[in-house]
Amino acid sequence: MLLLASYFFYGSWKIEFLSLLVISTICDFLISRNIERSEHQGKRKRLLALSLFINLGILFFFKYSSFIAHELVAFTSFNDYQKAELLNFFAFDLPVGISFYTFQTLGYTIDVYFKRTKAQQNIGKFALYVSYFPQFVAGPIERYSHLSPQLFKNIKLNYRNLSDGFRLVLYGFFIKMVIADNIAPVVDQVFSNPSQFDSLSASLGVFGFGWQIYADFYGYSLIAIGVAKSMGVNLMDNFKTPYFSVSISQFWQRWHISLSTWFRDYLYVPLGGNRVSQGHWIKNILAVFLLSGLWHGANWTFIIWGAIHALMYILEKYFPIKWKRTNLFQKVTGLIITYLTVNLAWTFFRASSFESAMGVLSHISSFETSGESLMITNQLIILFILFLIFEITSRKQRIDEWLNNFPIIVRWIIYTCLLFCIWTFAGTTNHPFIYFQF
Repeated sequence: MLLLASYFFYGSWKIEFLSLLVISTICDFLISRNIERSEHQGKRKRLLALSLFINLGILFFFKYSSFIAHELVAFTSFNDYQKAELLNFFAFDLPVGISFYTFQTLGYTIDVYFKRTKAQQNIGKFALYVSYFPQFVAGPIERYSHLSPQLFKNIKLNYRNLSDGFRLVLYGFFIKMVIADNIAPVVDQVFSNPSQFDSLSASLGVFGFGWQIYADFYGYSLIAIGVAKSMGVNLMDNFKTPYFSVSISQFWQRWHISLSTWFRDYLYVPLGGNRVSQGHWIKNILAVFLLSGLWHGANWTFIIWGAIHALMYILEKYFPIKWKRTNLFQKVTGLIITYLTVNLAWTFFRASSFESAMGVLSHISSFETSGESLMITNQLIILFILFLIFEITSRKQRIDEWLNNFPIIVRWIIYTCLLFCIWTFAGTTNHPFIYFQF
């Protein structure tokens, strides 16, 4: 039933792209079983290479072929009609969730290759692991050893799972529909025409996007975790108050945790991690962050975004802020530097081109006082303060665990407040989840 529900869930968007999911599932199921059965190391390597070729080939074609075509046409002697025809050939929709389920299936095959897990012998069970609908289209990216056993154990419906799951779903809807979707129009105004506003307003748009993408993606993750929790399945936490980080390295321990740990385990560690020379380590860090940027999208802006994080990560290695110490000044300094770095880097993530991003940043740095002031309603300010209160008070516990600290009457007051905000203040414009495009 779960497998059919997951396929229906995905197919209801565009059923033709369901075939890509089925191809990845069948290929990795068959390849992993043959890897496990083979004792010949050369054959095992060839099978792993085949899995990488198939999965990354599909991902590359659908996600990056259009980008490469746009870059190549500038160096060809084609006329305008030929260029348009070439670009139209590659102008197709990106399958939702392809980056997520590709990494999930690849992680499984790599684990089988290194004998960290046993190959699944039931294709239906493996298909469910790949397509489990709560986390399928935008994560968290789950490891087979963590998710698969939970899907097939004898789970009984119980109040605690439903209670915790619904709390997570409720708060996830609140921060997505009330916070992210109300910040989105403000951000859109700035990035569509930054010169229209004064520098302070442009700055608010840039920092607003930092909170928009956080609330948007964190909201989805909580909804996914909550839906799974109500069925007795524990997905990994994907965020842990990242904007309270006091270093870039700590930020990546708290932001999109499932992706950062995937790159750590399947790229950084195999490249040698930090057990190599300084020069080699720098190459490893650059590889991880540049590929992380490229994973997010086929645009030079994402690569630059990754490069900024890599540079700051490397600088912290040589000019460390001792955030583990109790020195309050060092912690506050680290928090401010990290927050500014992360949010200014988001400019490249949000902008449609390098020129657009630089236009926004140069406008901010000009300290221009002429131009319109960004109109931010008192309603949005109050809702954002409410969100910050939740973030600060629950920073050491997930929201469902944090709520258990209160008596039942207080919990229901909070539930009522969240429901009222969703019902009354939800954004009126449809803003799809940002990470659906990845």
